[in-house]
Amino acid sequence: MTSLQHPEAIRHFQSLCDACQELTTRYHTPSELRLYADGYLHALRRSSALETPEMARLESLVERWIMDPSSFIGPDGDVSTLYSHPHRDW
Repeated sequence: MTSLQHPEAIRHFQSLCDACQELTTRYHTPSELRLYADGYLHALRRSSALETPEMARLESLVERWIMDPSSFIGPDGDVSTLYSHPHRDW
C-alpha cells in the first residue's frame, strides 16, 4: 500500500476524508464524492502545495479509498442507508 509520509499530505488526506464523510451524511452519491475529491486534488495540483511524488501518492491513496464502500458509514451509522435519502426518490 502506498502510504503518505509528508505531514501536509496526511493533513490533506484527512481533510478530504472528513469532507467526504460529511457529504455522505447529506446523502451525496459516490459519483458526487468522486467529483468533490477530483476538485480537491485538482486545486492541490494547481497550487503546487505538495511535491510531485507526494501528490501522486495522495492521488493514488484517495482513488483506492473513495472507491471502497467500507470507507464510509451511513448517516444513521448503517451502511445499507449510505446513499439513499429516506424522504427522497431520485
